[in-house]
Amino acid sequence: MKLKVLKTEEEYETALAEIEKLMDSSKPDRDRLELLVLLVHTYEDLLYPIDLPDPIEAIKFRMEQAGLKQKDLIPFIGSRSKVSEILSHQRPLSITMIRKLHEGLGIPADVLLKEPGAQIIPAVEGIEWDRFPLTEMFKRNWFQDFHGTVAEAKKQSCELLMAWAGAFGFEVPQPALLRQHVRAGSDADNYALTAWRIRVSQLAMEQKVPKYQNGTVTQDFVRDLVRLSYLDDGPLLAQEFLLKNGIHFVVESHLKHTHLDGAAIKLPDGSPLVAVTLRYDRLDNFWFTLSHELAHIALHFDGEETAFFDDLDQTGLDVFESDADHWASDALIPPESWQTAHLGKRPTIQAVHNFATSLRITPAIPAGRIRKETGNYKLYDGLIGRNKVRRLYV
Repeated sequence: MKLKVLKTEEEYETALAEIEKLMDSSKPDRDRLELLVLLVHTYEDLLYPIDLPDPIEAIKFRMEQAGLKQKDLIPFIGSRSKVSEILSHQRPLSITMIRKLHEGLGIPADVLLKEPGAQIIPAVEGIEWDRFPLTEMFKRNWFQDFHGTVAEAKKQSCELLMAWAGAFGFEVPQPALLRQHVRAGSDADNYALTAWRIRVSQLAMEQKVPKYQNGTVTQDFVRDLVRLSYLDDGPLLAQEFLLKNGIHFVVESHLKHTHLDGAAIKLPDGSPLVAVTLRYDRLDNFWFTLSHELAHIALHFDGEETAFFDDLDQTGLDVFESDADHWASDALIPPESWQTAHLGKRPTIQAVHNFATSLRITPAIPAGRIRKETGNYKLYDGLIGRNKVRRLYV
């Protein structure tokens, strides 16, 4: 036969037959015999790979080689009881344990991970894993593939969070994400913001939307959207409107110490996402928050910024937020309509209703604007649509 890499069972059998014939010969061609044997071994290794040893048995073997006792594994596993549980197959190895055993005892990573060719993700410096709001994330069932208790989740927070974020595409859930803008108080928790950002991005990427066309979001686009507010289920219809125009839309409650009303986020594929928290379950807040985040997409997504997080109670704004506020206000109510209405500082409820009807929008929008501009939040409590939004997304 012609000497070449064996690719079929027929070629393998032919090579075995020739090896047997050469070995029976009184004067075999030894070079040919060696090459045939090498080709056969290579084919067998590919077709019938040897299973990796059990990781616990590999640990015990290394202990025997190095003359180690169970107490000597404490630096790698954590405590005497954990060592006992690991060696008796009562507790699984965590990524942290695997990393330490690999680095400290030289046990191959693929053996410990039970996967041929597998490598261990290097430890990430500078992240305080216990600062992520794991308890709340666990309660919200964000870790759907994890079936342990919250206490167990905290013990393996590093590997759990890295796997959770990796499903979205982040190499690590970096709490100091670059190119993000936060309109929030000084006590805003960056770890909670990061967790929320990853969560809403994951939900968005499950949505099927057409490719977003740059320039879609204009004030006229928002005015068409806001006319849906005239309908009882307007906020729900707004989601459909945005999705059909290539804009992801997600509702997810804020996490503690984030004070979020909403966010505008550019996803890895470049498509825009608007996420709202419904921190204030009111129609006026919903429509202004939605318009404000769309303003960021229209005005600011052509630069380096990839995320805007907004606590709309905050004042003393930078140019990004000031521009977005003015753009959103003008999109919700055209300036010329507001100026010619002559509503004054405290128009009657009927006057607010009449103005809203003329624009085919909910009266919550002009009522909310008057409350904001006058600073009198006792006005029009019956017009702003309390508890009218969240129920639509249950």
